[in-house]
Amino acid sequence: MAIMSIRSIIIYVCVLILIRLMGKRQIGEMQPFEFVITLIIADLACIPMAELSVPLIHGLVPICTLLILHFLLCFLARKFMFARYLLSGRPAVVISPRGINYQELKALNMTLDDLMELVRGCNVFNIADIAYAILETNGKLCVMLKSEVEPATRQDLKVKTTPNYLPVNIIMDGKIMQENVKMTGINEDFIVMCMKKADIKNKKDVLLMTLDKNGEVFIQAKFAKEYYSFDTDYSGGEKW
Repeated sequence: MAIMSIRSIIIYVCVLILIRLMGKRQIGEMQPFEFVITLIIADLACIPMAELSVPLIHGLVPICTLLILHFLLCFLARKFMFARYLLSGRPAVVISPRGINYQELKALNMTLDDLMELVRGCNVFNIADIAYAILETNGKLCVMLKSEVEPATRQDLKVKTTPNYLPVNIIMDGKIMQENVKMTGINEDFIVMCMKKADIKNKKDVLLMTLDKNGEVFIQAKFAKEYYSFDTDYSGGEKW
């Protein structure tokens, strides 16, 4: 039993490293050839885990071979357009201003139910509102709405806007992020002031506190039912 556990841990660590080397896209939206390689790796990893009579190396070598094959296919896809189309296919326009492209659906082996499910997944419930819908090579549907049903933007309404900035974490799980505090140039008094506004007495009780360049603070206590978001007189954002 101990030997099986050790073998399982070794296989798990090796497969985890290989999946990480293959890129984050392996975890998210995979191309067809990546999906196939991932399935085979999962199958190969199970054999030496369950069968003690199979040498561990007999499982690791095929997995490493597939990793090399993956890098080779990715290289070919980057260098040659025909290889990219051969491995991943082409995006398909399934809806256009003329309506649903039935011939394209047949070529993709998709039913109308499949298409409607994907359309609803894009928060669109009326086909007539769609100008174009493109099925990407990873199976994701991208929708462009007709101009008359698109939501109005601030630019359309000629409303003056201020840039959005990525907030910086100041406190996470009760711990002050000293590097971020130094970068933003805030001090202890600023943090205490924000905690008072959120009715938090101890830093250890803070679940998350963030600050952006506009001086907007988000702060929430652990186990709190609501968060606090407010503007401050912070003006040091030009430094970071």
